[in-house]
Amino acid sequence: MMILEAKDIKKSYGNRFNRTEVLKGIDMNIEKGEFVSIMGASGSGKTTLLNVLSSIDRVSSGHIQIEGADITQMKDKQLAHFRKNDLGFIFQEYNLLDTLTVKENILLPLSIRNMKKDEVDRQFERVAGELGIHELSGKYPNEISGGQQQRTSAARAFIHQPKIIFADEPTGALDSKSASNLLKKLQQMNVTSLSTIMMVTHDATAASYSGRVIFLKDGLVYSTLRRGGRPQEEFYKEIMNTQSVLGGVGVES
Repeated sequence: MMILEAKDIKKSYGNRFNRTEVLKGIDMNIEKGEFVSIMGASGSGKTTLLNVLSSIDRVSSGHIQIEGADITQMKDKQLAHFRKNDLGFIFQEYNLLDTLTVKENILLPLSIRNMKKDEVDRQFERVAGELGIHELSGKYPNEISGGQQQRTSAARAFIHQPKIIFADEPTGALDSKSASNLLKKLQQMNVTSLSTIMMVTHDATAASYSGRVIFLKDGLVYSTLRRGGRPQEEFYKEIMNTQSVLGGVGVES
């Protein structure tokens, strides 16, 4: 089942006298339960693509459907409601509220829903358990490590069982051990919960945890790699080879 369908996506910035075309006509389909990484050199348009697909920014032209709902046709209020209810986000910055405990931060997306307490607790137990942060529930963000904060952020993204999770450089601020821990958890939740994840990353190691990698170049899809049943190390090497052909990958786009 197709969960996201993007058709001829274009995005430009500026005015008619000085216009920069960042996305130049991208077609993309993501199936339910896929874990997809987006890679590309600095300026390739990967973060812009994530922003328009996740409704943070609007396209200049083209159409994006998420489970049949065309988000490019939605009014601002309708779009904000859709974003809150149906999408999950993990950013490089953890974006946790310092005055709330780990549990309270995770439960924020459920605060807008009319749910019974036992159901809320059940959802919390599920995601906190899967992400290995249950014992941190009463702590505050400044009392836990960066890796634990990012897993808290991930739990917040998963708690309301969104249609799709958008992750923008989620391991960018983490050391290699914390990054590996987070990526293993995301991979596990992708399998056990059939969660759909789209991740922008510049890191080949991070991308090797996904099942498919889409490379952008100059605002267009350059190539796609699928892992299939291959070992992660083999997939990593193929990603590195494609990166070298593209001339390296920058952190920002």
